[in-house]
Amino acid sequence: MLLSMTGYGDARQVCDDTVYHVEVRAVNNRYLKLNTRLPDCFSGLESAVEKVVRETISRGTINVTIKRSVGRSASDFSFAGEILGSYLKQWDDLRESMTQLPVINAGDLLQLPGVVAEPDESNVDVDVEWKQAEPLLREALQKFDSFRHHEGESMAEDLRSQMSQISEQVKLVSERAPLVVTQYRDRILERVKSLLEGTDVELQSSDVIREVSQFADRCDINEEIIRLDSHLKQFEKFIASEQSEGKRLDFLSQELNREVNTIGSKANDVEIAHCVVEMKAAVEKMREVLQNVE
Repeated sequence: MLLSMTGYGDARQVCDDTVYHVEVRAVNNRYLKLNTRLPDCFSGLESAVEKVVRETISRGTINVTIKRSVGRSASDFSFAGEILGSYLKQWDDLRESMTQLPVINAGDLLQLPGVVAEPDESNVDVDVEWKQAEPLLREALQKFDSFRHHEGESMAEDLRSQMSQISEQVKLVSERAPLVVTQYRDRILERVKSLLEGTDVELQSSDVIREVSQFADRCDINEEIIRLDSHLKQFEKFIASEQSEGKRLDFLSQELNREVNTIGSKANDVEIAHCVVEMKAAVEKMREVLQNVE
């Protein structure tokens, strides 16, 4: 099972005259990083939010936003007469020293800091508010998790497609590898015979055997092929695991890339080189996908 690190989930509830809205968004990160935007009355709940988030998420940059909107009536607000009077006096003083000033209206005055006194929420019971918000946070995380599962299924399908391409190329390389030494031996024999033609020098089979043996050792890729097959089987095991194994899969993709590069450097054959190019392209696509796997 794979889980995407990116996703979105939200939940909303109306309780009496208060509206609660929770949003959870996430983007890629090698580690877990939590960013919270909470109402002032929730300022002491960062640790509680983080505890709930960690129950579901282990990697990624997580942005949690909790909004709390309380329905208000006109009687809940009041004008600060002294502050408003101070603003007006300062304005009159400016008018005496400056002839060109814009006209101000009541709307402009209401926007000035401190003119309208908002309801005091310092006495809000945080425990009561958290009892309302926590279930919504869990609901948003559940939707977020469903989104990640859906994306994870798509990524698993993509990874298996790339694994299939690598397996196909490994099979071609396995079939081609024995022929590389044989063809090299034939070329050596043909070249040496051509050079010795018309001379009294005799070709010693031991010399050819020694040269071909050294070439065979240099271009032997059997171990790399065996390790590639093993890595691919392990890769499938991690994809099918009950937990999302993004870190292990990322490490394993590096091992795949290392074996493919070694085959490319040792094979000394054009056809195998073409297979290596295809395998490297597939591994690179896998690593791009794995950047988004938890």
